Amino acid sequence: MPVGDIETRPFDIEHLDGAVHLSRDAGWPHRREDWQVALHLSEGVVAVDEAGKVVGTALMTPYGNDCATINMVIVDSGQRGRGVGRRLMDAALGLGGDRPLRLIATSDGLPLYEKLGFRATGKVFQHQGIVGEVKMPDQTEAATADDLAGIITVDREAFGADRSALISKLAEIGEFTVIRRNAKTAGFACIRAFGRGDVVGPVVAADLEDAKALVAHFISGRSGAFVRVDTGDADLAAWLEKHSLAHVGGGVAMARPIQDRPASARFKTFALANQALG
Repeated sequence: MPVGDIETRPFDIEHLDGAVHLSRDAGWPHRREDWQVALHLSEGVVAVDEAGKVVGTALMTPYGNDCATINMVIVDSGQRGRGVGRRLMDAALGLGGDRPLRLIATSDGLPLYEKLGFRATGKVFQHQGIVGEVKMPDQTEAATADDLAGIITVDREAFGADRSALISKLAEIGEFTVIRRNAKTAGFACIRAFGRGDVVGPVVAADLEDAKALVAHFISGRSGAFVRVDTGDADLAAWLEKHSLAHVGGGVAMARPIQDRPASARFKTFALANQALG
């Protein structure tokens, strides 16, 4: 639907290069490969100008029928204030259907999301930097293909939705570590190439100490490398700060409607896959 000389269209593979340029201009670190992963898991829309240039994007990543995340909402700086962001959001919400929705808001997007009925559920702290010396923990081990089913089960309990498509994709492009107790998965973390280096996440554990160990499993072998972790847990954020990963920003976690974490849940998501995918 046109907005002046701007038109919204379904996000297709032909729009990837334009999306990469748009995110780079916005200061986001996403490589073409990172966009490809997000688009593989999502449906989306783009805004294009009369010359066919991509000037806006929005993705909806479904996790079965349980929920979806709205992400990669970007509008070219020269097109802001013209209603482009609202049109992109309306289209993304339509793709989400009746699913409960989640997103991570920047300060720029927060007013629009509140108008659309999203409410804050917490904060996300982005930590990154050059890894220093970290000791390898004793209780973690590299995951194998046989661990995938247990990882998916633990993730669903912590996240409250079926993210098997995401976990399977991450297993293709990254590495997992697990904590096992009584021959069962008791926590996991993933690392993969992203942006300027590597990102650790998701990290799902029963408690903070296990979460620290899962992160340490990966960063212990990456002294001198650039690593990012997005966490919603203030205590894990403080630990990351002490281990050379500085707090550089973040966002506001929001949901529509707000869904409480079940009191019976044994596991918690301590770090996100990234701020887009949750």
